[in-house]
Amino acid sequence: MLNTRPLQASQRRVQVMIVDDSAVVRQALTEVLNADPGIEVLCAVADPLLAMERMKAKWPQVIVLDVEMPRMDGLTFLRKIMAERPTPVVICSTLTEAGAATTLEALAAGAVSIVTKPKLGLRRFIEDASADLASAVKAASHANVSKLRASAPRVMEPQQALGVPPKFSADAILSPSGPKALQQTTERIIAIGTSTGGTQALEQVLTCLPRVSPGMAIVQHMPEKFTAAFASRLNSLCQIEVREAKHGDRLLPGLALIAPGGKHMMLKRSGAYYYMEIVDGPLVNRHRPSVDVLFRSAAKCAGANVLGIIMTGMGDDGARGLKEMRDAGAATIAQDEASCVVFGMPKEAIRMGGAQRVLSLGDLPRSMLDFGAGKRIEGK
Repeated sequence: MLNTRPLQASQRRVQVMIVDDSAVVRQALTEVLNADPGIEVLCAVADPLLAMERMKAKWPQVIVLDVEMPRMDGLTFLRKIMAERPTPVVICSTLTEAGAATTLEALAAGAVSIVTKPKLGLRRFIEDASADLASAVKAASHANVSKLRASAPRVMEPQQALGVPPKFSADAILSPSGPKALQQTTERIIAIGTSTGGTQALEQVLTCLPRVSPGMAIVQHMPEKFTAAFASRLNSLCQIEVREAKHGDRLLPGLALIAPGGKHMMLKRSGAYYYMEIVDGPLVNRHRPSVDVLFRSAAKCAGANVLGIIMTGMGDDGARGLKEMRDAGAATIAQDEASCVVFGMPKEAIRMGGAQRVLSLGDLPRSMLDFGAGKRIEGK
C-alpha cells in the first residue's frame, strides 16, 4: 500500500517528485525546478516502482510523470495514485500524434496538466522553457483534484518553448473598435473559454446536451496536436458533433468546434451565418489559443446573439473578453467557485463585472439550452 499520511500544512515550497526513465530528463527537470525558489524536488527516479518506495517515506505535493517507462508504465502508476491518494500529476509527454492519444488516457486517469517535450534537443528545450515548467508545477499544486472525476480527461496547460513571453492582450490579434454587431436574430450561438480543469468540465457539460443544441465555439488551453485527439474523444461520448475547428468552418446547431492548439480562433459573420477564422499570432495572456481573442470576436460580430461562458481555469484569460461581450449585449455566465477545479478565470471575470450570472457546472447545460430557445437565463 502507498503511504497515506497527510502533508504538513506548514510546507511553503511545492515539493515535487520526478518519475522518468531518461537520466537526461531527470537531471534537466531537477535543475530547472530547483532553480525556482518556490519549488523543491524531493527526488527524481527512473520508474514507478522506485517512486512508490520513496513515497513511503515522503509524499510529494506534485508528481511530474513520464508515460512510457519500464517495469510499470506511467498510466498504471497514475491510476494507483488516484485510487489510493489523489495527487496533482503533471504528465511529461512527447509532442506527437501517438503521444497525444496516450496522454489523453493519462488525463482520463487523473492527471491535471501536460508538459510537452520534443524528441530532439531536449535539454535546450527544458532550459529555455524553465519558467513555463515551473508555472505548470505551481498551477498543478493549486488544483483541487477532489473536483475531478477519475473517468474524465483533465486539463492540459500549454507550454511555450522560449521562456516567459510578453503578456499581450487581445489587441495583438484584433482591435476592440468596429461596427456594432447585428441585432438579435434566431441564430443563437455559444462561446466557451476554459483552462485548468476544463477538459473534465467540458466533458461533463457537453455529454448532457441533446443533438439539437446551439452551435458552440470553444477555447480550451491545450498544446497543438492534443486538441484533435481531445475533440475526437468528446465526439465519441457526446450526442452533439465535436471536432477541432478548421479555417472557414461554419458554426451550426448541434456542432461544437474546439480551437486548434497553437492557433487563435475567432468568430466571424457572413450574412445570416457564423464561421470560424483560424489565425497565427502572438500569445495573448501567454496563451494560443486565447479565450480573450474568441470572446472579443464574439462581442464584435454576434452581440446579443451569443452566450459567453467562462469556466474553471488558472489566470485571467477571458475575463476582459467576457466583459466586452456583456457590454455588447451578450448573455454571460461564470462558473461558480464550488464547482471549479481552479477558481481563477471565473473569479477575474466576476471581479471585472463581466459575468451576468454565476452558475454551478451542473446548471450550465440547462442554461445553454434555455438561451438557445430564447429563454431568460436564471441564476445569481
